[in-house]
Amino acid sequence: MTRPAHIVRIDNDEDPFAATEGNDRYFNRELSWMAFNRRVLEEARNPAHPLLERLRFLSISGSNLDEFFMVRVAGLKGQQLQDVTQRSLDGLNSSQQLAAIVGEADELIERQRTVWRELRGLLAETGIVVLSSRTIDESVTADELRWLETQFREQIFPILTPQALDPAHPFPFMPNKGLAVMFDLVRESDDEPIRELVMLPAPMPRFLRIPGEMVRYVAVESLVKRFAPLIFPGYRVLGGAEFRVLRDSDIEIEEEAEDLVRYFANAIKRRRRGRVIRLELESGMPEVLGAVLRDELGGPDAFVTESGAFLGVGDLDALVDEDRPDLKFPPFSPRFPERIREFAGDCFAAIRAKDIVVHHPYETFEVVLAFLKQAAADPDVVAIKQTLYRAGKQSAVINALIAAAEAGKSVTAVVELKARFDEEQNLLWASALERAGVQVVYGFIDWKTHAKVSMVVRREAGQYRTYCHFGTGNYHPITARIYTDLSFFTADPAIGRDAAQMFNYVTGYIEPTGMTKVSLSPRDLRPRLMGLIDSEIANALAGKPAAIWAKMNSVVDLAVIEKLYEASNAGVEIDLIIRGICCLRPGVPGMSENIRVKSVIGRFLEHSRIWCFGNGKALPNDGAKIFISSADWMQRNFDRRVEYMLPIENPTVHDQILDQVMVANLIDNEQSWELQPDGSYVRDDPGDRPFNLHRYFMTNPSLSGRGAALTASDAVPKLSLRRTR
Repeated sequence: MTRPAHIVRIDNDEDPFAATEGNDRYFNRELSWMAFNRRVLEEARNPAHPLLERLRFLSISGSNLDEFFMVRVAGLKGQQLQDVTQRSLDGLNSSQQLAAIVGEADELIERQRTVWRELRGLLAETGIVVLSSRTIDESVTADELRWLETQFREQIFPILTPQALDPAHPFPFMPNKGLAVMFDLVRESDDEPIRELVMLPAPMPRFLRIPGEMVRYVAVESLVKRFAPLIFPGYRVLGGAEFRVLRDSDIEIEEEAEDLVRYFANAIKRRRRGRVIRLELESGMPEVLGAVLRDELGGPDAFVTESGAFLGVGDLDALVDEDRPDLKFPPFSPRFPERIREFAGDCFAAIRAKDIVVHHPYETFEVVLAFLKQAAADPDVVAIKQTLYRAGKQSAVINALIAAAEAGKSVTAVVELKARFDEEQNLLWASALERAGVQVVYGFIDWKTHAKVSMVVRREAGQYRTYCHFGTGNYHPITARIYTDLSFFTADPAIGRDAAQMFNYVTGYIEPTGMTKVSLSPRDLRPRLMGLIDSEIANALAGKPAAIWAKMNSVVDLAVIEKLYEASNAGVEIDLIIRGICCLRPGVPGMSENIRVKSVIGRFLEHSRIWCFGNGKALPNDGAKIFISSADWMQRNFDRRVEYMLPIENPTVHDQILDQVMVANLIDNEQSWELQPDGSYVRDDPGDRPFNLHRYFMTNPSLSGRGAALTASDAVPKLSLRRTR
């Protein structure tokens, strides 16, 4: 029986550390992530999804793998080069992890190639054809070939810059994610061999669509190969092959950085020139060309892979834009909370009446924008405070903050410069905000401000009232359409006071005192969580029902994992819904037999963080302790980020999160994978009782935010937990 791919065991004679107990208690973080990306790729093979959506999953798996190499693999490579002795939870050093990762990545890339061949054939059957350089001539008419040549001459050729490679012309710099074609040529006048490189500029679209009723696409690199004689007149083309480069793109923070803005502006520039971490070669590349590339770009520190006939699988998302609704998920329009409509669109009046939770993307992110826009326009609003982690390139949130500042309100924006791959955009937003008069704060140098919080102070009846928004996701209107997250609105004075202290902590480094409801990392979030688990342990030992439900993206933190093992051994029933990385090993007798872990991969990306504790009764129950958070259970979230954990006490909101959101996730069996004790993931079998949580929430309104509409209708079906232990 082959060992599951993301479990690594080291023979004792190879590494004495392998004899320790830790190897059998945890899964490797990096390889667990690889297992997650395999699950994403498997959705590209899922016949239940429309064809272009399957292509989207393939594209996502490619983009995910790129980022993984640019950050995680690059970090491990840096540790290896610097002889760092740090080991992973499962006891592997950087060299051992890299060896396992590369093997997994090669298998994943081969799988991507197979899936692309399958999807390409299926797309062709539906009338969407992707031509290669070898099939262009036989697949188009003479008129269409002339059109392609004209497009190449007028739209592509002027942008290209062929570069000779010889002693007088050293190998040029290849930017991160750079794609190029290398040619071997012979000059016809004297049979002199020459080698040329043609880089494809990043702004250039990856595909060209041929006009006509039939849908046909040609990749730009295929056109460069096909029309190489136009680029190199007077030369015979002996061969041409594509290659692609990924570079180290992580940014390390230096505590002594005096000017954080200048530091990040320079770091972003350095990132574009980071060490080559991966070199992708077109399959079948002539050996002489491959040798040159390995020598010039690969070196001893880069990983070289052959990636099929199409490099950069992430770019296939351009094909998903094709106007074929029959090959996509049915369109979905999110709802606007009816409670706010009952108050004639007055967000403050609705929130003042009762706490509201909004479930994205089923309920529109526009309600968050409406909250901020109303605050910007309301003459009684005196102050707005907002954290910004990822806001997107077209951000209505930024515009609302600018409008509020220009209206004379006190506006504070905590802009996180360390939001990976959004650093440059966040610098631009910070500059625009400052020009409008917003007080921009960058927070702690060595901690990320990851908490998603808005705070609005409004003058009412001669006093000030604070309205707060807490989100489990980013203030990003694009991702809010595909990420499942919660937005919680409240006018609870205690929560408002806690939020004010949180902002003072980030902007002025003023330690919070006497916070009554909100817990913050790195101050007290971890101890608070541990205390909640300890309470369930105490209930179990006292013979009471004891249960924990938790939903998040990743579980990595060793201390929390060990506490969950302790709870399992005490008899606490634990159900974890972990979309991505899980280093906890479930279902092991004597260690974790009462822990179950599942991962949901489907139309929407499960992103919300929700933690539930039975509080002396089986879950779900009305007295359960429910929390939402911005944090995953990872060391970085507890120790190196500003995160929040917030109790949910309003009965209606409590019921929606526990009885709807969490139960729906637990009973989903159409998009769920169960993590086994050996580290493998097994897809659930829906049997004769299929349930798709995404479909449920798309077709059923939520409990919270419905107001009178809820009492007038029984349209929300009651979910029940039917599970065999």
